[in-house]
Amino acid sequence: MEYAENILGTIGNTPLVKINKLAEEIPALVLAKYETFNPGNSTKDRMAVKMIEDAEADGSLRPGGTIIEGTSGNTGMGLALVAIVKGYKMICVISDKQSKEKMDILRAVGSEVIVCPTDVAPEDPRSYYSTSARLAKEIPNSWYVNQYDNPSNAKAHYESTGPEIWKQTDGKVTHFVAGVGTGGTISGVGKYLKEQNPNIKIWGIDTYGSVFKKYHETGIFDENEIYPYVTEGIGEDILPKNVDFNVIDGFTKVTDKDAAIYTQLLAKKEGMFLGNSAGAAMKGLLQLKKNFTKEDVVVVLFHDHGSRYVGKMYNDDWMKKMGYLS
Repeated sequence: MEYAENILGTIGNTPLVKINKLAEEIPALVLAKYETFNPGNSTKDRMAVKMIEDAEADGSLRPGGTIIEGTSGNTGMGLALVAIVKGYKMICVISDKQSKEKMDILRAVGSEVIVCPTDVAPEDPRSYYSTSARLAKEIPNSWYVNQYDNPSNAKAHYESTGPEIWKQTDGKVTHFVAGVGTGGTISGVGKYLKEQNPNIKIWGIDTYGSVFKKYHETGIFDENEIYPYVTEGIGEDILPKNVDFNVIDGFTKVTDKDAAIYTQLLAKKEGMFLGNSAGAAMKGLLQLKKNFTKEDVVVVLFHDHGSRYVGKMYNDDWMKKMGYLS
């Protein structure tokens, strides 16, 4: 009989799916690494297991402990699944710009959810970074995950996502494209793929209001680049240790409006019911099309599921209110 010992055994080995109508302008073969097939419906399941297993091994996380993490929703979901299976408590600290669906889903799997304001500096005691760190100090037998700087994040993708892409494309992948938030996905996958073939190009998708693109190009952390944005799951106002800028060949920035519109288009044109960062990644691919030839095999990572966004990017009233639809 074939079965997994528990839900964690179903993480990984997600399919590659060809993008057709929306990639007609792109000369290359464009394949989506479809991460919603993970049980928590996002790529974050991979690093959630890895970070917890490594914390258990080094004694940071002890039996009966409480896991605390600042999350935009998906890491929290992955951690919550692992916490359920392994018998830990879970506290998710989330910013108020994240969708209501994300908060409801986290509560549905037994997590305590603490909501913090988005529009404050990272060092502000009200920010979700600061709140997470403070709770870890105050709550006995707790562990602060810190996905931004935790090396097990990128390591998970170096050990699983990268090798899967290499194997699934029979080593023919020429470009890898992914949204950049914590940096774990693009850095782990990018490092593995470049070790197999140094000519593979790694492109990051950034958003306006985030510091990544300018920092990569100039080495300058420009606070004038930072302002609130709507797109969820990518971009940062900090430089996480998991972003390995040496692995990334370039960035392109996508507007909030384009990311939202292409999120809808992926569902309506490709039957791909995906999250907001997938819309950003699809539009970013189109912006990068001059970098691809008909011999290329481009893999784009689609991060999470559309169910997290039904009240926002999939709601035409919300889209009209934001000025994204006429």
